[in-house]
Amino acid sequence: MRITTKTGYGLHALFDMAFHCPGRAVGAKEIADRQSIPLRYLEQILQDLRRAKIVDAKRGPRGGYTLCQPPEAIRLSDVITAVDGPIETLFALDSAGTAAKTDVPGSVWGDLVGRVVDLYNGITLRDLVARAEAMGLDRISPTPAAQMYFI
Repeated sequence: MRITTKTGYGLHALFDMAFHCPGRAVGAKEIADRQSIPLRYLEQILQDLRRAKIVDAKRGPRGGYTLCQPPEAIRLSDVITAVDGPIETLFALDSAGTAAKTDVPGSVWGDLVGRVVDLYNGITLRDLVARAEAMGLDRISPTPAAQMYFI
């Protein structure tokens, strides 16, 4: 299984929001700059995440993107599904992942896919934040422009 660039960028964006900006709205440009993601591509990904109700968007001077749920409620499987569709489709299985009853290798492969899906279901955004904290990563304070109010 290969995680797409789109999913990787989406996960980086959500991690950035949970780690660097918990509880506050953050602009797409701020995320794009910190995570080295092309802004226009990130905006498309954030729209996918918004449609999946993982993030919410607010316009205006204090606007930006926020997480719709706490980090412990957002699973990696949610992110993959929001951006790329069902995880099972990312595996090269014929007939949408259904193997004939006599296809032993196919049934083993199906079992492995199920285990991988379970792994993605068991990892949350909070787990990523905890790992970053354990690694000693520094949180980045908001940029001065993000703190200012423009008239």
